[in-house]
Amino acid sequence: MSEQAVDTTALDRYECRVCGYAYEPEKGDDKQNIPPGTPFTELPIAWRCPVCSAKPNAFTNIGPAGKASGFQENLNYGLGVNQLTPAQKNILIFGALILGFLFFMSLYGLQ
Repeated sequence: MSEQAVDTTALDRYECRVCGYAYEPEKGDDKQNIPPGTPFTELPIAWRCPVCSAKPNAFTNIGPAGKASGFQENLNYGLGVNQLTPAQKNILIFGALILGFLFFMSLYGLQ
């Protein structure tokens, strides 16, 4: 028998399509006394977006924190960059910019 990973959405983040606020279950919502670890699907009926007061049906699932961005079927293409998380992509981009700047500045030392 082969084991398959269970795809759970309990700890997925949900983003408000109106204002861009992201509800993160790990953090909860301290403004409305929602304790950390509360899944989006278990929020009270009266819960609203803390930024724009939109109803929960205005939110869309954006997946778990730290997940590689993009469509699942496209993550194997490219030079491995597609499998990086958004934070890793930021480090790669800004690190390359800083390194390029340092190389450029080192040209002033040439005589």
